[in-house]
Amino acid sequence: MGALSSWCPPPEPAAEAIRLRVLSLGAGVQSTTLALMSAHGAVGPMPHCAVFADTGWEPQAVYRHLAWLMAPGVLPFPVHVVSAGDLRADLQAGVRGQRRASIPAYTRTVIPPGTVVPLVGEDGQGGTVVVGTRVLPAGRVTIGMIRRQCTGDYKVVPIRRKVRELAGIAGRRSPKTPVVEAWLGISLDEAARMKPSVEGWQVNRWPLVERRMTRRDCLLWLARHGYPEPPRSACIGCPFHSDAHWRRLRDGDPDAWADAVAVDRAIRTGFRGIRGEVYLHRSAVPLDEADLATDADRGQLDLWPNECEGLCGV
Repeated sequence: MGALSSWCPPPEPAAEAIRLRVLSLGAGVQSTTLALMSAHGAVGPMPHCAVFADTGWEPQAVYRHLAWLMAPGVLPFPVHVVSAGDLRADLQAGVRGQRRASIPAYTRTVIPPGTVVPLVGEDGQGGTVVVGTRVLPAGRVTIGMIRRQCTGDYKVVPIRRKVRELAGIAGRRSPKTPVVEAWLGISLDEAARMKPSVEGWQVNRWPLVERRMTRRDCLLWLARHGYPEPPRSACIGCPFHSDAHWRRLRDGDPDAWADAVAVDRAIRTGFRGIRGEVYLHRSAVPLDEADLATDADRGQLDLWPNECEGLCGV
């Protein structure tokens, strides 16, 4: 807790400088809690609006939850829905050699035995140079990851565009001082994700961290006020899913699971500039064949609840 205990919120710009207070709404636990807390007056000043970036590939539960948040009488401010396109459709277009969405999918490349590969050495000036070749006596399998651009392309960019429009600075020279205060639903247990705004015209704020609220605190607050637990907000086929999340999708949302399996099969080959085959699961095997079992499923006793004294990772 050393770094967190000394954290304090950034100095707030002069009130007259801020034209727009906007809540970045992901429709998950933390951002939903933040939106509803502001509606109750527990966080202030009241944001002028919220913005939700739709990738087109969220679970149906998220869209239902978003519709509830946008229903009359739930929030006292409007929610703007923005989009940069359909992530799922763009992935499938990429297989046909068209514009593709760059998600952090996994690549599996097989180098057969007998392949001639270069031997690399140093050139004496800190660089590298090919000094020879050798023949691989056995095959080799390498697993890599495609560069992630989906968050920027489908979340950050459309939200930024909308916020500039709402603040009245779209198509104009950016102000040199902050005119927008962006509220981000990051909780205390995710404080490592806090980053200052890269835009001079915007300042970021993390009200949940200011109140030292964790994700669990958010769930407790929602329960105390009679609100439903929000679904997990993440694209159906995000390669960053843990095995636990894939299992929940498989066992609790068969339609979403079938969709992820279908997309996983469809993206295997065809992307420009990508060597090898592409997979959604980190093991680089077909999603419906991936081993999603836990250590406990394999018969290993989970000693963590007995050993943990509540001091690690809090």
